[in-house]
Amino acid sequence: MSIRVLIADDQALVRAGFSALVDAEPGLEVCAVANDGVEAVARVKDHRPDIVLMDVRMPQLDGLQATAQITSDPALAGTKVVVLTTFELDEYVFGALRAGASGFLLKDLEPADLLQAIRVVASGDALLAPRVTRRLIEEFARTTPTPATDEALAGLDELTAREREVLGLVATGMSNGEIAEQLVVSPLTAKTHVSRVLMKLGARDRAQLVVLAYESGLVTPRG
Repeated sequence: MSIRVLIADDQALVRAGFSALVDAEPGLEVCAVANDGVEAVARVKDHRPDIVLMDVRMPQLDGLQATAQITSDPALAGTKVVVLTTFELDEYVFGALRAGASGFLLKDLEPADLLQAIRVVASGDALLAPRVTRRLIEEFARTTPTPATDEALAGLDELTAREREVLGLVATGMSNGEIAEQLVVSPLTAKTHVSRVLMKLGARDRAQLVVLAYESGLVTPRG
């Protein structure tokens, strides 16, 4: 079954280029495109894609606001948003991750990396571009800290010592395989731990776990 992708970008050339690339890849298909945030939200509701490639800067409704609308809708829980940006330290990326985006891509990445990123995010197995995402979140946490909600902190209290350890490792950008190696457990055990942490904290995916780990103080930005 193909991974269904919606492309939201206000530049027709970008939409066409991404669409051609995705449609040419076995196992991936573009189900819709949108040229602004308002249209993106509407198309997501109509088509229920697996992945949205969301441009940050768009008219009417920017990618950050559109992402928040999509990820806050329980009916769209099966859709994951990846924000697209030209700038590695774009302040909108931080907001998009907090709004529930599953990761981000730089627009200058190689075509093969875009296709792999779509598959990675669709699988939910690993945080997209962990080293870059970690640096972004660390910088954001350092410059504009926001305390975690009471609900999130209460969820942290429910975690076992091992689950808190796993959350800390997720926050460093580790995949399930790397966590398994670090803890000397099987990959399946590591995946089970991550799944339980996601469930207890009510997080959509690993990106939200990273944000929560920093906002709660479980992991602190490096100086």
